[in-house]
Amino acid sequence: MNFSQKILRWYQENKRDLPWRITINAYNIWLSEIMLQQTRVAQGIPYYEKFIRHYPTVFDMAKADEEEILKLWQGLGYYSRARNMHATAKYIVQHYNGKFPSTYKELIELKGIGDYTASAIASISFGQKEAVLDGNVFRVLARYFGIALPINETEGKKYFKELAISLLPKTDLRDYNQGIMEFGAIQCAPRNPDCSKCPLKDSCKALQDNNVSQLPVKIKKGKIKNRYFNYLVFLDQKNNTLMEQRTGKGIWQNLYQFPLLESNNKITLDEVETYVLNRFGEMEKIHLYNSEAVVHKLSHQHLITHFWIVEKTNLGDTAVSIEDARQFPVPVLIAQFMERFKF
Repeated sequence: MNFSQKILRWYQENKRDLPWRITINAYNIWLSEIMLQQTRVAQGIPYYEKFIRHYPTVFDMAKADEEEILKLWQGLGYYSRARNMHATAKYIVQHYNGKFPSTYKELIELKGIGDYTASAIASISFGQKEAVLDGNVFRVLARYFGIALPINETEGKKYFKELAISLLPKTDLRDYNQGIMEFGAIQCAPRNPDCSKCPLKDSCKALQDNNVSQLPVKIKKGKIKNRYFNYLVFLDQKNNTLMEQRTGKGIWQNLYQFPLLESNNKITLDEVETYVLNRFGEMEKIHLYNSEAVVHKLSHQHLITHFWIVEKTNLGDTAVSIEDARQFPVPVLIAQFMERFKF
């Protein structure tokens, strides 16, 4: 048996029972792939099922309110995926009468869909001869063929794409593409794979050269930036608080949060009091909720976060009840605070 035949046999014997595998409907495949781009399968399943319940078809998602979508998405992170998903749903309804295009060329033009997702939808939903390349596939190919080209640089991406295309079987394309991704997720795992039980062990170059743990190669880019967030959690006598919506193109666009004071480093109570007084007027009392910073780690930045409880008699017309505040789409950092604080 050749490489692709071994992958197909392994998949038939080991594939997981996942909710999006009961159909080849493009809407379901697209939804699952968008959710799993930077999410583990176990975490993604309940979100997928929740979205399918709320939006059974692309028409339902297109009609939805963005804030509702962001609230349902809360906890998955990378909220631009949810906004792009919503935009694409509306575009498909408006320009394709609710039917997903069937070719890679058309799919990759849609917002939020890159090479991998376009290839996955085209092959799984429409049987097109397209090779998928996600992190799992990169790992399998790099190890099996002993390829040390960086997978996140142009030369490496081009080489792996050509190799992946050359390995496509003439039949069973859907199962093969799902199989090689599954193989990477379960058998050829990132850490401590059980190579002794691998059906590819006899011809795996990385195993022969004893460098399984060194492949694939990925060049580290960029320096982690520290940002200091000070959230002002206002409370009044009517059980109200203040929320604001994040605007601009930075992190968490369009999500809600408590009023934020961002600083260059850890700040003092006096500095926070001065800021509150200048922006919001007189207050009754203010104290730091967490003496130890909550460090929220994102891909290129760490948010060193403190929450300040600000008691104020009257918060004015912009105040919202705490009950309403719980319904807002918020970053997971804010949601976790609300849960701890019994907000």
